[in-house]
Amino acid sequence: MSFRSARLTSLLSVSAIALALAGYTTLHRGEEARHRVPVSAREELLLKTVLAGLSTAHYEPEKLDDAFAGRVYSLYLKGLYKSQRFLLKEDVAQLERQKNQIDDQVKLGSEEFYTLASRLYMARVKEVRGYCDDVLKQPFDFTKDESIELDDDKVAYATSATESREHWRKYLKYQVMAQLADLVAAQEKAKNPIKAAKAEKKPANSATESTLTTLPDADDDATESADVPAAEVKDKSLAQLEADARVKVGKLYTDLFRRMSQQSASDMFSLYINAITNTYDPHTEYFPPKDKANFDIQMTGRLEGIGATLQERDGEIKVAEIVPGSPSYRQGELKSGYVILRVAQGKQEPVSIEGMRLDDAILLIRGKKGTEVRLTVRKPDASQKVISIIRDLVVIQDTYAQSAVIEQADGKRIGYLRLPSFYADFSRSGGRNSGDDVRKEVEKLSAEKVDGIVMDLRNNGGGSLQDAVEMSGLFIPQGPIVQVKSSGGGAQVLADRDSRVQYAGPLVVMVNSYSASASEILAAAMQDYKRAAIVGSSTTYGKGTVQRIFDLDDALGSEFNAVKPFGSLKLTTQKFYRINGGATQLRGVTPDVVLPDMYSYLDQGEKETAYPLAWDEIRAADFQPWSKPVVAAKLKAASQARIAKNDEFRTIDEIAKRLKRQSDNTVRSLKLAEYQKEQAVAKADNKRYEEIEKALPALTIRQLKIDRDAVAKDSIQLARADSFTKKLKKDVYLQEAVNIVRDL
Repeated sequence: MSFRSARLTSLLSVSAIALALAGYTTLHRGEEARHRVPVSAREELLLKTVLAGLSTAHYEPEKLDDAFAGRVYSLYLKGLYKSQRFLLKEDVAQLERQKNQIDDQVKLGSEEFYTLASRLYMARVKEVRGYCDDVLKQPFDFTKDESIELDDDKVAYATSATESREHWRKYLKYQVMAQLADLVAAQEKAKNPIKAAKAEKKPANSATESTLTTLPDADDDATESADVPAAEVKDKSLAQLEADARVKVGKLYTDLFRRMSQQSASDMFSLYINAITNTYDPHTEYFPPKDKANFDIQMTGRLEGIGATLQERDGEIKVAEIVPGSPSYRQGELKSGYVILRVAQGKQEPVSIEGMRLDDAILLIRGKKGTEVRLTVRKPDASQKVISIIRDLVVIQDTYAQSAVIEQADGKRIGYLRLPSFYADFSRSGGRNSGDDVRKEVEKLSAEKVDGIVMDLRNNGGGSLQDAVEMSGLFIPQGPIVQVKSSGGGAQVLADRDSRVQYAGPLVVMVNSYSASASEILAAAMQDYKRAAIVGSSTTYGKGTVQRIFDLDDALGSEFNAVKPFGSLKLTTQKFYRINGGATQLRGVTPDVVLPDMYSYLDQGEKETAYPLAWDEIRAADFQPWSKPVVAAKLKAASQARIAKNDEFRTIDEIAKRLKRQSDNTVRSLKLAEYQKEQAVAKADNKRYEEIEKALPALTIRQLKIDRDAVAKDSIQLARADSFTKKLKKDVYLQEAVNIVRDL
């Protein structure tokens, strides 16, 4: 395949946008320093630049009318964190009066609606913060018959400050109740560790009600006590534990309100810009400069920095994890649990990051390869130390394709290939990409003489379209892979033109409801050719659109350098279609063999998003099915017979039905006894699932010999490989996929 040379980072015509802005480029000519340009003028320029891109390059440009205004209105209010719990009915009435004017304001570059909405919202946030502080000073009565609606979309705006306070009292009461239940359970566990260990275990894939109401960044707070001798446990009363629970919730909300107060005007305006872009479709969005940097890291699996995962808690920036093999790991002094107090660039004076937003702190710590950063840290023993680290390239290995061999009792070998995303480094020539990596993994598996391959695209949200085309070509002689259509144009067929088949043996492609975009292209092509059996949840995500990213700074001349950077715009420029003429948009790919899934009864996917592009179909491309076509009906019947006898799949289906009932009934009791009863049911399900999983025969799975030999002296890489294979041994979905590939 020689498609690599055609890789493009953007198909958007920058000149078209420049022309669209021709009448605007004299507004701020001659400004030489960013502080001289009023914020509103910079925002107006950003808004007009984005609108120019949307009108000239989007697949389905919108008419800026009252219908558009209504969509922007609803998306912006929905985008404001818990706006229905913060805003009052009178606030919404004020905003409603401007609703039909939003389109006119946008055309003029005016921010009147945005300014009013932001001002009202932040004022109510300040009021609610006062409510929370007051409410949490008083104990709650968890025997009183009260309930709360947990679905924000079903909550009506409060008609007064008094009603708002009552809403928040109940919401806080629920949060305290959840914490209290955890504290009670932790105390019982500490008093009776042996009994608790037998009665209560928490598998990694547990799905409980408490996860539905977790506050931002509050899911990892320490509510579980360590196992200590019963004689050393202080037996607290329920009242004392309730007081502790209120303190915990108070800290969580202190963190929350601090983060909200730290939002800059540009953060809020970015939210408004994205309310506008998302009216076109859910995948058209504006990236401020720092968000684009994070997107690039996701696409390439690379960054320049120190290799430490950080978290914010109680106004402090704490090291959560050190990335193996990173500069921090090699330097050896920075440890998990250290608090970073100050950051200095080389020999410069240190800057305090106490109370700073996490993303701002990260910007200070990241930097160019070869540069020095000095971190003043506080250790757990309260001592302080300055740690010097030379930044380097940090490679996030979990981003990349990995493979292994599953050894069967009868001597057969099944290859396993996991692809987390269709990654590609567009920023440099010869950058790493998923197409080349998967080809290499397939070649290595073939060298191991495997009897079949299972390709795992579960939770793969997509990425590079080109790599999906190249990857599909590894399994067929040659032919069309996908059809793409631009606005107003005919369909273009993207094909594999290489007659070689890198792997011709039995093939299964695993998917689930989070397999999207490029994952769906590959799965659909393999299904249409009858080349592979597609196995997974009832349908994939249903994203059938193609996006291109362009730098907004390229649309503006040098006279605007003082106010750059502006960030990037990700635009939907094409739709893609299967080679049979159908689209994956909204409908996704229906697997040949459907397996029970914990979320199978919940509404998911592109069809549940706001304002997605419609499904349609075009003429089929000319293609020749695989010479040994997959017989889906036969595979399905054999799989269903096995699933019917599998206790783990039956338990998964029961849990899925419980989750559906919870999703439909979002009103919860505020009685502690009722909450504990619900938790007990969830824990019993989890325990039963874990016991069944424990009894499941483990797959015998190993690293490829060539990979093992290559890292034989690298303990970090060996440990990473062992961790990778260990997670797969009791994967019931993988076990059934292996059965299916053997049936082929």
